[in-house]
Amino acid sequence: MNKATTKLRSSVIKATLAGVIATSMSTALQAEDNVRWKVQSVFGTHLPALGDPIAQVAKQLKQASDGSVQFKVYEPGKIVPPFAISEAVKNKQIPAGLYLLGYDQGKIPASGLFSNVPFGMEPWEYASWWYEGEGQKLAQDLYAKHNIHPVLCGVIGPETAGWFREEMKSIDDFKGLKIRFAGLGGQVLQKAGASVTSMPSGEIFPALEKGAIDATEFSMPAIDQLLGFDKVAKNNYFPGWHQTFTANHLIVNKEIWDNLDSSKQAMIDMACTAGTLRALTRGESLQGAIVNGFKEKGVTARTLNDKLLTDLKGLTNQVMQEQSAKDADFKRVYESQQAFMLEYKSWKKLAYLPRNFE
Repeated sequence: MNKATTKLRSSVIKATLAGVIATSMSTALQAEDNVRWKVQSVFGTHLPALGDPIAQVAKQLKQASDGSVQFKVYEPGKIVPPFAISEAVKNKQIPAGLYLLGYDQGKIPASGLFSNVPFGMEPWEYASWWYEGEGQKLAQDLYAKHNIHPVLCGVIGPETAGWFREEMKSIDDFKGLKIRFAGLGGQVLQKAGASVTSMPSGEIFPALEKGAIDATEFSMPAIDQLLGFDKVAKNNYFPGWHQTFTANHLIVNKEIWDNLDSSKQAMIDMACTAGTLRALTRGESLQGAIVNGFKEKGVTARTLNDKLLTDLKGLTNQVMQEQSAKDADFKRVYESQQAFMLEYKSWKKLAYLPRNFE
């Protein structure tokens, strides 16, 4: 073998080795850049529209990213207690979770306004305020103080006003009533004289069945039926004055979020935006059939009378004023929502059919 051939072969070997090393380094860096998150949900993924959207988001992210972004979704309580998810995300015990921000109300008073508001927005109205108004920035600013980045990842329509053993005819009927109720609506019922408790979904039916509570609310009829409330409490009241929308958020540890490249942040944002729409459409698609089946199950759908609703609205105004006086963030967020609702009202009133002619 002459010297020229030896030199050429040596050059080829060196180039090949350099290519292999470069490819290996690129593959290693790419693997290191992959997202592999444990994501615990506050709601079971068997609950339609409320819990299953995060499973769909995880599936879509894996497909759209060709596997570079993957969520392993855990059911409530599998890693941390359901109400402890935000603290676990804050401290990097888990990188992310699907969460109802209102469960932080005890330590972050304004958080409840991002989950559900008595006599508040319609679900699409809340989404408009979040994406097109001040909602997203206000939530991010609020939770940045707690090392958390929130992403809207689900919104559904109004809950029922609750499941009761007895008829509810006046505000006085709440006095002494033991009821499972969440968020700001729970504070309103406390003012009405009710004994209010909050508990995760899995604990509600046993408490209702054993008489530890007299009544409960949780979500929409299709979800409540899965939890068995209709077996014990036969009066299901409407409208859901206390929770005109329910919004869930993917909460991510802020340091972890900030260290993602912009393409992965955008991918997660897009998947959650799609998840928000699909939660709304799925939730709306299921309720009619459930309500139509009430009679067969011995359930009566009842409507809160106007006087009772007016009294509840009066107590709601008191709660909102008191919370606004105590907490500047609460005041800022609530005033932003009220301003958006006032502006939207003129369009809403004119544009949508009242349906009272059918």
